[in-house]
Amino acid sequence: MKILVRLIIGCMIATMLSGIIQACSEEPDCSMTARGWLQCNFYTLDENGMAVNDTLDSLTITAFGTDSVILNNQKDVRNLMLPLRYTVDSTVLVLRYSQTTTDTLILHHTNTPYFLSMDCGYQMQQELTGVRFSRHRLDSIYISYNEAGIDGRENIKMFY
Repeated sequence: MKILVRLIIGCMIATMLSGIIQACSEEPDCSMTARGWLQCNFYTLDENGMAVNDTLDSLTITAFGTDSVILNNQKDVRNLMLPLRYTVDSTVLVLRYSQTTTDTLILHHTNTPYFLSMDCGYQMQQELTGVRFSRHRLDSIYISYNEAGIDGRENIKMFY
């Protein structure tokens, strides 16, 4: 009888430990798909009118009307990734090149929630629908791919 009780208790402990280990190891990584970003690359036109990669000496980006700093006095910037707001259909960013020179970027987009899984819940699919900007240093913008993502695909070409 003692052997049977020990065997049952041992099986119960093994089952509990197995459940704990499985629960920890099967937890999904929701952060990998959590937020899409816009990949932006900087360009200038050479003497033949061809687009070539450009580098900004210094750049600070803030979200307009908030204290959020997206990029803080970064040097030698060749590209960047920009977040889009979830709660409204436009995102306004201020690009500061120096103490006196800024451009304002207004990104219009759609936000479509979709169900990812029971563990991860809902995520937001965001699609760029248009862009407006001031022209202090920024010359033009071309939208090359309108869906924000995590794959690093270029969304916006910014020409200086």
